Amino acid sequence: LPATQPSPTPTSIMMRFPTAAATRAAAFVATRSTANNPVASSAVRFSALRMMSAAAPGPKPENIEFSSGPCKKRPGYDVAALDQRVLGRSHRSKLGKERLAFAISETKRLLGVPDDYLVGIVPASDTGAYEMAMWNVLGARDIDVCHWESFGKGWFADAISHLKLRDTVTVNEHTADYGDLPDLGKTNSDNDICFTFNGTTSGVRVKEGCDFISDDRKGLTLCDATSACFAMNMPWDKLDITTYSWQKVLGGEGGHGVLVLSPRAVERLESFTPENRPLPKIFRLTKKGKLDAGIFKGATINTPSMLAVEDYIDALTWADSLGGVPALVKIADDNLAVVDKFVSENSSWINFLAKDPETRSATSVCLTLDLTADQIKAFVALLDKEQVALDIGGYRDAPPSIRIWCGSTVETADVEALMPWLKWAFDEVKGN
Repeated sequence: LPATQPSPTPTSIMMRFPTAAATRAAAFVATRSTANNPVASSAVRFSALRMMSAAAPGPKPENIEFSSGPCKKRPGYDVAALDQRVLGRSHRSKLGKERLAFAISETKRLLGVPDDYLVGIVPASDTGAYEMAMWNVLGARDIDVCHWESFGKGWFADAISHLKLRDTVTVNEHTADYGDLPDLGKTNSDNDICFTFNGTTSGVRVKEGCDFISDDRKGLTLCDATSACFAMNMPWDKLDITTYSWQKVLGGEGGHGVLVLSPRAVERLESFTPENRPLPKIFRLTKKGKLDAGIFKGATINTPSMLAVEDYIDALTWADSLGGVPALVKIADDNLAVVDKFVSENSSWINFLAKDPETRSATSVCLTLDLTADQIKAFVALLDKEQVALDIGGYRDAPPSIRIWCGSTVETADVEALMPWLKWAFDEVKGN
């Protein structure tokens, strides 16, 4: 513009236009001059170009991240807000140990873990934590392994193929197809019981309270609770060894696991040493027959990411600000209720993979569609392309399905906004 002419004052308007086929539209923001002169057209700029269906069913979710792991960050998350004092410092420094110990103590407090239980941060996410437990304690008694999805099946394979436990004890398999729960009442309280609290890849959880576990059991219970802790009520009196990863319900970073031990689990660790079972360093929980107590005070076995630890502390602080675990459970339950209502109104083409409402997961919500496997892939890809929902494909070993993470960091309004788009995508793929 000439130096003597004032710059036009910009305003924003929303424009939508159809293509020649009149089936799609582009929405864009145009900034234009309000000054009444022909030169103003030079101030026009277009931004935020975004393709959208001409028959869009409604607004899109504000946050489109529905991955089942790593999961969505908490609302309002800002990595710049993390406490950075420990970055670049040793995890064995006074400050490093204090931050690790604080993460442990806050975990115990928020989860309501009994005072005589121990909590430790260990390597390799939930997988590392659970296999650490298996390698240390299994083999003292007969074992019941319960599985109904891929990760539980993996623990069974570990027991018989890698630990070769059937060479020394009886290993019973209690299993069911995806969508069902095995008869857990057939487990034996004299045996060690391995189970998954919530099947992340099937959307099937154990019933509230874990009543199949005896209060006067002789064996230990080993519970993989990675997609349950913080979003479901944990009956600690029924659980001897519990594992989870903070990358699930709290939306933390991957690579670290959390191990929770009851006094009975500690007694087993100090009284049982498996024969001919080498343990790598990152699996060792005892020293000279005694529990390595430092692990449960912040002296980790190997070097953790202190950035990931601070990220976890941030998530714990957020959870506390909402009201702790009860508030997080309510969010997940509310999210599931939104999906449940939608499915009940559209059951001719969409259904829960979990058949029993009492065993439906409120976090890893798995849904079947009246589409072929290839059509489901197209359905998932379409919602990704439209920037409506990311990472909702079913797990590779599961029946053809979609999986929507509805854990506590996902806002209910986003789940509500997503539902009409599922119908839209179904109609697009099906050709309705």
